[in-house]
Amino acid sequence: MGTAKKATDMLEVHALARDRTKGVLRIGEITVPCALGRSGIVTRKREGDGGTPSGRFALLHVYYRPDRGLPPSTLLPIEPLTPTAGWCDDPASPRYNRPVDLPFAASHETMWRDDRLYDIVVVLDCNLSPAVRGKGSAIFFHIAREDYRPTEGCVAVAPRHMRLILSTITAGAEMVIRA
Repeated sequence: MGTAKKATDMLEVHALARDRTKGVLRIGEITVPCALGRSGIVTRKREGDGGTPSGRFALLHVYYRPDRGLPPSTLLPIEPLTPTAGWCDDPASPRYNRPVDLPFAASHETMWRDDRLYDIVVVLDCNLSPAVRGKGSAIFFHIAREDYRPTEGCVAVAPRHMRLILSTITAGAEMVIRA
């Protein structure tokens, strides 16, 4: 028999009825706006569809830009990003949906971005163990644009909300995204 999750163990995400690319993230007594993928929340995630996958995903690991601020306070494993940090999004690559060092020949995301979206980024356990080719890659919890424009499939919040959430959650926290 499993133990019940505490309020600080579960981040609940759902889309707004009036705009499926925007949502609400709730953890315990904290409720904040969030950006979702351009296709809203989807039940059958495919690479490049712009959908935020529905499901339950563990928060695994935090990356942050050390040149843009102090590391967030969190009980999750944390690591500074470097300019050579990448993430493979090529379903044909054996490194699909895994971190890679740049330069990297296959299609990939650059984690060291010019914008602030990955100043703090949390890796979600989405299609990682094992990674199924074409079922989506680089599904993260990261910083939102100021106007909460849609993501490519991630969940994104304001920087101050990210820091608050990370300081609140416990190791073993999960994000539940409901369609």
